[in-house]
Amino acid sequence: MRTRHRTRTLTALTLAGALALAACSSDSPDDDDATGGTGGDTIRIGIKFDQPGLGFKDGDTYTGFDVAVATYVADKLGFSEDQIEFVESPSAQRETMLQNGQVDMIFATYSITDERKEVVSFAGPYFVAGQDLLVAADDSSIGGPEDLEGKNLCSVTGSTSAQRIKDEYAAGTQLLEQPGYSECVTALTAGTVDAVTTDDIILAGLASIAANEGKVKVVGNPFSEENYGVGLPKDSDRCQAVTDAISAMIEDGSWQSALDENVGASGYVPSDANPPTPAACG
Repeated sequence: MRTRHRTRTLTALTLAGALALAACSSDSPDDDDATGGTGGDTIRIGIKFDQPGLGFKDGDTYTGFDVAVATYVADKLGFSEDQIEFVESPSAQRETMLQNGQVDMIFATYSITDERKEVVSFAGPYFVAGQDLLVAADDSSIGGPEDLEGKNLCSVTGSTSAQRIKDEYAAGTQLLEQPGYSECVTALTAGTVDAVTTDDIILAGLASIAANEGKVKVVGNPFSEENYGVGLPKDSDRCQAVTDAISAMIEDGSWQSALDENVGASGYVPSDANPPTPAACG
């Protein structure tokens, strides 16, 4: 009886040890996370969910240029497409989400600025945008912001884009604010406003929607420069790897293909600043 009891005790101890080792192994995916994905690891990437052509969620499907760049970069970091967890990242929450570890990186029309670089890091840029105008496809009277004198202009509530035109280019511009850019485009196609303003590639994404094709166009005369970067936690050790991935995407033609696929239907042609040369990290 003693022998059988001793055997059962040793077996139980051996099993407990094996379970403890398994538990320790399952707690270590973060070690892989720094260099790439293995097994069940995931990478959390912040994008916009409501910007057609850039970052857009439709059910369980994510599309857009930002999504394409994010997917390419993640692959170069060692994460397959099914290891990506896309997280909605509204503009006002981007720095906080990076600081709190809610996301590992952000691709969301995120302009690189000195102020933001005080609290987060950036890789890139991967695109150079500029403030521009969206007008009716048959409207040849508006070639730039100075042509908006006495005309109606739409932008999103809280945006400074429309007010900038009024302050710097055409004081007589009448401003209409809407909750989102989709509502602005609806107002444009209905003839309620003469133009919509924000970054050119955002406008191109809106113009590429099937319902808007042939009805609106991007003027193609940008009057600002916005360098879209990949937002990273401050002093992230991933910066160089992300920068190298962006450079590879540009060099192998995938960058241009992604741009054509997502906003090409609008007829939009990016400025001569594209494709950009990513800045050195550090």
